[in-house]
Amino acid sequence: MGKLAFLFSGQGAQTVGMGKELAQSFAVVDRVFDEASDALGFDVKKLVWESDAQTLQITENTQPAILTMSVAALRVLEEKGVRADACAGLSLGEYSANVCAGSIDFKEAVNLVRKRGKYMQEAVPAGKGTMAAIMGLDADDVVAACGEASDAGIVEPANFNCPGQIVVAGEVAAVERCCEIAKGKGAKRAMVLAVSAPFHCSMLAPAGEKLADELQGVTFSGLQIPLVANVTADYIEGSGQIKQYLIRQVSSPVRWEDSVRRMIADGVDTFIEVGPGKALCGFMKKIDPEKRVFNVEDISSLNAALEGLGI
Repeated sequence: MGKLAFLFSGQGAQTVGMGKELAQSFAVVDRVFDEASDALGFDVKKLVWESDAQTLQITENTQPAILTMSVAALRVLEEKGVRADACAGLSLGEYSANVCAGSIDFKEAVNLVRKRGKYMQEAVPAGKGTMAAIMGLDADDVVAACGEASDAGIVEPANFNCPGQIVVAGEVAAVERCCEIAKGKGAKRAMVLAVSAPFHCSMLAPAGEKLADELQGVTFSGLQIPLVANVTADYIEGSGQIKQYLIRQVSSPVRWEDSVRRMIADGVDTFIEVGPGKALCGFMKKIDPEKRVFNVEDISSLNAALEGLGI
């Protein structure tokens, strides 16, 4: 019998109305959204279900919205008796994974990620930084392209998502130069992304410092299930490591492919992407197409996952 892992998506997966259909069938979803509203002091249902894409795209709105949706979907799976043997989350998703693993209370986490989003947005003035996806190059070539483009400014690997897809981040001119160099090295595509800040690079270090101050008042409990951290691509050994990993994560590359491979090496053969979107399912198919992959974001995907699991 193989193992099951829950994966939690990061920023960019948000859509207006996410979770509303699940809430109509599961009271626990409604309760999670109410908990988020209580914690944040505003109506999260209204933000997520009735606002517009532009409002939801503001980082300090996006992060609590995705966390809330992800935890709501998690609670539905738990209600159905589905339990994970391990978990991980991409960037922001690592907070959902910590809620899943029992190391932090949801209401505390949702407060934390709203501040995280604010600090990340404030760290770099609008228009100064950006990110780009490099498709079809291996990691060594992307790292080399960043090095060659650094004469134009800061540019660093930000997300090692899956074979053939690595994201870089930094100053606009340097990122654009890196794209040109990557194409010269044989990249199939190198495209600047529509993002509000250069996440997961050294330019975000000031946000990590503010987050560190915020985390001083947070106590993390022992992990009830194993959790793989973005910055190490390995299991967290104890709750004492969580704060440092979350601080480092803000300005360090996300080692997603290695994180997934770590769980596979530990016997995980089935993965469920919990929360909005299917990006992590797409990465999984490139990391190891032999593994079973489901997502849960609405009734149809929930039913498909339960059927696939034989529940």
